[in-house]
Amino acid sequence: MPHRQLSLRKRCENILGHLDLTHPFSLDDLCARIAEQRGRPIRLHPLPKEAAESGVCGLWVGTAGVDYVFYEAQTTPLHREHIVLHELGHILFGHNSLEAGESDGSVPVVLGRTNYTTRQEQEAEMLASMIRIRTSHAGPRTPARHRGTLARLESAMGYERGTGGG
Repeated sequence: MPHRQLSLRKRCENILGHLDLTHPFSLDDLCARIAEQRGRPIRLHPLPKEAAESGVCGLWVGTAGVDYVFYEAQTTPLHREHIVLHELGHILFGHNSLEAGESDGSVPVVLGRTNYTTRQEQEAEMLASMIRIRTSHAGPRTPARHRGTLARLESAMGYERGTGGG
Protein backbone atom coordinates (compact mmCIF):
# COMPACT_ATOMS: atom_id res chain seq x y z
CA MET A 1 0.00 0.00 0.00
CA PRO A 2 1.45 3.39 -0.93
CA HIS A 3 2.68 5.50 1.98
CA ARG A 4 0.16 8.30 1.31
CA GLN A 5 -2.81 5.90 1.42
CA LEU A 6 -1.56 4.30 4.61
CA SER A 7 -1.22 7.74 6.13
CA LEU A 8 -4.75 8.63 5.01
CA ARG A 9 -6.13 5.40 6.49
CA LYS A 10 -4.35 6.06 9.79
CA ARG A 11 -5.74 9.61 9.92
CA CYS A 12 -9.22 8.22 9.31
CA GLU A 13 -8.72 5.59 12.02
CA ASN A 14 -7.69 8.33 14.45
CA ILE A 15 -10.94 10.20 13.78
CA LEU A 16 -12.97 6.98 13.99
CA GLY A 17 -11.38 6.27 17.36
CA HIS A 18 -13.14 9.35 18.73
CA LEU A 19 -16.56 8.39 17.36
CA ASP A 20 -18.90 6.08 19.19
CA LEU A 21 -20.30 4.15 16.23
CA THR A 22 -23.45 2.35 17.28
CA HIS A 23 -24.77 -1.02 16.14
CA PRO A 24 -27.23 -0.91 14.57
CA PHE A 25 -25.96 2.22 12.91
CA SER A 26 -28.05 5.39 13.06
CA LEU A 27 -27.06 8.37 10.94
CA ASP A 28 -29.20 10.65 13.12
CA ASP A 29 -27.38 9.45 16.26
CA LEU A 30 -24.00 9.99 14.62
CA CYS A 31 -25.00 13.53 13.59
CA ALA A 32 -26.18 14.23 17.14
CA ARG A 33 -22.87 13.00 18.63
CA ILE A 34 -20.77 15.05 16.19
CA ALA A 35 -22.96 18.10 16.86
CA GLU A 36 -22.48 17.64 20.60
CA GLN A 37 -18.69 17.37 20.18
CA ARG A 38 -18.64 20.53 18.06
CA GLY A 39 -21.10 22.45 20.24
CA ARG A 40 -23.31 23.31 17.25
CA PRO A 41 -26.21 21.56 15.54
CA ILE A 42 -25.99 19.67 12.27
CA ARG A 43 -29.03 20.08 10.06
CA LEU A 44 -29.69 17.71 7.15
CA HIS A 45 -31.61 18.96 4.11
CA PRO A 46 -32.26 17.77 0.55
CA LEU A 47 -30.29 19.74 -2.03
CA PRO A 48 -32.17 22.47 -3.82
CA LYS A 49 -33.24 21.28 -7.28
CA GLU A 50 -30.88 23.73 -9.04
CA ALA A 51 -27.83 22.43 -7.15
CA ALA A 52 -28.73 18.80 -7.85
CA GLU A 53 -29.23 19.57 -11.54
CA SER A 54 -25.77 21.19 -11.70
CA GLY A 55 -24.14 17.87 -10.77
CA VAL A 56 -23.55 18.47 -7.06
CA CYS A 57 -24.75 15.54 -4.94
CA GLY A 58 -23.67 16.78 -1.51
CA LEU A 59 -22.81 20.05 0.14
CA TRP A 60 -21.65 21.22 3.56
CA VAL A 61 -22.31 24.80 4.60
CA GLY A 62 -20.77 25.75 7.91
CA THR A 63 -21.95 28.98 9.51
CA ALA A 64 -20.93 30.48 12.83
CA GLY A 65 -23.62 28.54 14.68
CA VAL A 66 -24.85 25.65 12.50
CA ASP A 67 -23.50 23.03 10.11
CA TYR A 68 -25.89 22.44 7.19
CA VAL A 69 -25.45 19.22 5.23
CA PHE A 70 -27.33 19.01 1.94
CA TYR A 71 -27.75 15.72 0.06
CA GLU A 72 -29.18 14.52 -3.24
CA ALA A 73 -32.70 13.34 -2.46
CA GLN A 74 -33.42 11.62 -5.79
CA THR A 75 -31.20 8.60 -5.17
CA THR A 76 -31.22 5.40 -3.13
CA PRO A 77 -31.33 5.58 0.69
CA LEU A 78 -27.86 3.97 0.87
CA HIS A 79 -26.40 6.56 -1.51
CA ARG A 80 -28.07 9.40 0.41
CA GLU A 81 -26.52 8.09 3.61
CA HIS A 82 -23.09 7.84 1.96
CA ILE A 83 -23.37 11.43 0.70
CA VAL A 84 -24.14 12.63 4.23
CA LEU A 85 -21.26 10.55 5.64
CA HIS A 86 -18.94 12.11 3.06
CA GLU A 87 -19.98 15.62 4.08
CA LEU A 88 -19.58 14.66 7.76
CA GLY A 89 -16.08 13.54 6.78
CA HIS A 90 -15.31 17.10 5.69
CA ILE A 91 -16.59 18.35 9.05
CA LEU A 92 -14.64 15.76 11.07
CA PHE A 93 -11.42 16.48 9.18
CA GLY A 94 -11.92 20.19 9.88
CA HIS A 95 -11.78 21.09 6.21
CA ASN A 96 -12.26 24.66 5.07
CA SER A 97 -13.41 25.91 1.72
CA LEU A 98 -10.61 26.52 -0.74
CA GLU A 99 -12.58 29.51 -2.02
CA ALA A 100 -13.23 31.09 1.38
CA GLY A 101 -9.62 31.77 2.29
CA GLU A 102 -9.10 33.60 5.56
CA SER A 103 -12.35 34.37 7.33
CA ASP A 104 -13.36 35.93 10.62
CA GLY A 105 -16.07 33.27 10.98
CA SER A 106 -18.84 35.41 9.54
CA VAL A 107 -18.48 33.94 6.05
CA PRO A 108 -19.96 30.46 5.57
CA VAL A 109 -17.55 27.66 4.73
CA VAL A 110 -18.81 25.89 1.62
CA LEU A 111 -17.53 22.65 0.14
CA GLY A 112 -19.36 21.15 -2.83
CA ARG A 113 -18.93 17.52 -3.78
CA THR A 114 -18.53 17.14 -7.54
CA ASN A 115 -15.40 14.97 -7.87
CA TYR A 116 -12.72 13.18 -5.87
CA THR A 117 -9.58 14.84 -7.18
CA THR A 118 -8.49 16.89 -4.18
CA ARG A 119 -6.92 15.63 -0.99
CA GLN A 120 -9.92 16.87 1.00
CA GLU A 121 -12.30 14.89 -1.21
CA GLN A 122 -10.17 11.76 -0.80
CA GLU A 123 -10.09 12.20 2.99
CA ALA A 124 -13.86 12.69 3.24
CA GLU A 125 -14.57 9.77 0.91
CA MET A 126 -12.23 7.40 2.76
CA LEU A 127 -13.73 8.34 6.13
CA ALA A 128 -17.29 7.87 4.82
CA SER A 129 -16.37 4.44 3.45
CA MET A 130 -14.66 3.38 6.67
CA ILE A 131 -17.69 4.43 8.74
CA ARG A 132 -19.92 2.40 6.42
CA ILE A 133 -17.64 -0.66 6.67
CA ARG A 134 -17.36 -0.49 10.46
CA THR A 135 -21.08 -0.12 10.98
CA SER A 136 -22.28 -2.73 8.52
CA HIS A 137 -23.11 -6.22 9.63
CA ALA A 138 -21.57 -8.95 7.53
CA GLY A 139 -22.89 -11.77 9.62
CA PRO A 140 -24.72 -14.94 8.66
CA ARG A 141 -27.91 -13.03 7.77
CA THR A 142 -26.06 -10.89 5.23
CA PRO A 143 -26.39 -12.39 1.71
CA ALA A 144 -23.18 -14.02 0.50
CA ARG A 145 -22.94 -11.64 -2.48
CA HIS A 146 -22.90 -8.66 -0.06
CA ARG A 147 -20.37 -10.31 2.27
CA GLY A 148 -17.99 -10.74 -0.70
CA THR A 149 -18.37 -7.11 -1.71
CA LEU A 150 -17.78 -5.96 1.86
CA ALA A 151 -14.69 -8.16 2.15
CA ARG A 152 -13.27 -6.73 -1.09
CA LEU A 153 -13.87 -3.17 0.12
CA GLU A 154 -12.21 -3.92 3.44
CA SER A 155 -9.24 -5.53 1.71
CA ALA A 156 -8.85 -2.63 -0.72
CA MET A 157 -8.78 -0.21 2.20
CA GLY A 158 -6.36 -2.29 4.25
CA TYR A 159 -8.96 -3.00 6.93
CA GLU A 160 -9.40 -6.45 8.38
CA ARG A 161 -12.45 -7.20 10.49
CA GLY A 162 -11.59 -8.39 13.98
CA THR A 163 -8.10 -6.87 14.15
CA GLY A 164 -8.88 -4.00 16.45
CA GLY A 165 -10.22 -1.88 13.63
CA GLY A 166 -13.36 -0.93 15.48
